[in-house]
Amino acid sequence: MSEKSDFALQDFLPYLLNQAAEESSLAFQQVYKGRYGMLRTEWRVLFHLGMHGELTATEIGARARIHKTKISRAVQRLAERRFLSRQRNVRDRRSERLALTPAGEAAYRDLRDVAREYDARIAAQFTTGEVALLRMMLKRLAGMD
Repeated sequence: MSEKSDFALQDFLPYLLNQAAEESSLAFQQVYKGRYGMLRTEWRVLFHLGMHGELTATEIGARARIHKTKISRAVQRLAERRFLSRQRNVRDRRSERLALTPAGEAAYRDLRDVAREYDARIAAQFTTGEVALLRMMLKRLAGMD
């Protein structure tokens, strides 16, 4: 028999953050998965290349905080579907420069527009001040401030 606890899971910040992240990302996930068959890491790689241009997998991993094996799988899948191109680095043959192809650019622009609309719908639940405060607090928790 277990002892009753005074710990409230529903008030535990990591739990709340995870629940909010899952709930708030579901509809956007349906778009990138439904339209392009992408997984979460793939759309994140696509967005980093769309926002920053040519990058290496290591640079994407550092920016997105994604493990290199997940990035490698995402890059492979995006390359197979011709959303990105790879060019071997002449100075370091172990490294590749990654860039979006025209198909990748089109997918990025499409998903970027959907993401902007989706973000606006989420933000509409709060006042302008609440949205600014929420973004600031989340960035601080994520170490992005």
